[in-house]
This record gives sequence, structure tokens and C-alpha cells, in this order.
Amino acid sequence: MSVLSTNQPEGTPTWMELRTPDRKGALAFYQALFGWEYEPYPTGDAGGTVCLLHGRPVAGIVPDTDRTTAVWTMYFATDDCDDTARRVTETGGRLIEAPADLADHARTAVAVDAVGARFGLWQGRSRLGSEIVNEPDSLVRNDLITPDPGPARAFYTALFGFMLDGNDEVPELDFTFLRRPDGHEIGGIIGSPNVPTSAWGTLFAVSDADAVAERATASGGSSTEPEDTPYARMATVTDPAGAVFSVGKAP
Repeated sequence: MSVLSTNQPEGTPTWMELRTPDRKGALAFYQALFGWEYEPYPTGDAGGTVCLLHGRPVAGIVPDTDRTTAVWTMYFATDDCDDTARRVTETGGRLIEAPADLADHARTAVAVDAVGARFGLWQGRSRLGSEIVNEPDSLVRNDLITPDPGPARAFYTALFGFMLDGNDEVPELDFTFLRRPDGHEIGGIIGSPNVPTSAWGTLFAVSDADAVAERATASGGSSTEPEDTPYARMATVTDPAGAVFSVGKAP
């Protein structure tokens, strides 16, 4: 089990949060899908829920009645939320939510990048972020899908000092690996001229993609037919309130 005991290095995806107009429905759906258990967010975030896997936090669910469609937001680890938020605006992004304390758990912010994709910043304090990753029913990967990959690559290299690396395994795909300055791969940027908007995609690991796809449909969501890819057997799932994500079982 990949259990974390310290904050992730800056620029690493470290927390996932679902904003949804239907909190009750989301709790039922993701418990059926992943077996998550729940506990309340710290005081000051009314109705927020921490999702637990083996008793450890892996994600959050927050009610947002101003939304008509649910959305998952990925948060990057940062050593200084306020400084990184400042650099977001200097490099062509925009803040949606200014830095603020989540009780004593973390200091957080939400922004959009230079191509309009939403992401968060997470300066871990008493809570590191997702404490289990790369295991079934937890976060394994995030990739930015955008019709305009050039400005996206420039934005994230300026913001976090990422290094860029091509992918020769899928030459038909406009794909760029994003690597931290220490060389560790944190995700990628996929150039796709057919997508209407830019967004960070989320991939949760599962032990059986076909079974999860069936549970998603049975629990009020929907799923594509699982397909084999060079990296995993994958399906795209939409929860009952419209949040889209992927699940994958490694071959």
C-alpha cells in the first residue's frame, strides 16, 4: 500500500475534491463504487466530507448548490500557498478562490491556468492531502487535456519548474510528460483539438475496471465500455451529478 507520511514535493498532485450540488447522492455513489467511508471536514466547511480508504483520507466531497454539474478538482502540493497563488496570476492564470486556511488542516486556493483548466493548491499542515495513492480505489494519475497545449506547457513549466518530455510509445498522440525538477513524473498534457474546453482529468486505480463500470451504472451513474490501453484497462465514468473521471486496472 502506498501510504504517505510527509507532504508531497511541490507540484505533485496531492488532493482531490468533488464539488457537487448533490452531496447525499455523491456519498452513496462513491461508497458503492470505491467502498469509501466518511468523516466530516474540519469545522468551518459546513457539510464537507473527507473520504477515507482503510481509515486514511484520499479525497473530499463538498456540497455546492450554486453548481448544476459536479466537478472533481485536483490540488497541487505547494510549500507556500500564498506565493504560488501570486505566481499563478503572474504566469497567465487566474485565482477563483484566494488562499485561505482549511482549519489547521491546510492552506488552500483554487485557480484556473492559462488555458482555462481548473486546479487547486494545497499547503499541507496537519493533513498532508491524500494519504493513500497508487492503490485500488485511490488517485493514481492526472493529465491535462486541452485544445491548446502550447500555452499550457509554458504555464506549468513557469509555475512549478516542470521539465517536459515526449512520449514515443504513442506517437499518434500529442502527449507531453510533466516532470518535477527531480525528474519524477507527475502527469502529462494531452493536446486534443476536439475537446471544447481544457480540464485536468482524474484517474482512480481499481482492481477490476469492468466491475467498477458495472457498479457505476447500477448506482445511478454511467460508464463507457472498458477498453485495454498500453497502460491499463480503463473506463470513463460519470457520476449521477455529472462529474467525469476515469478508472483503470493496470495490465
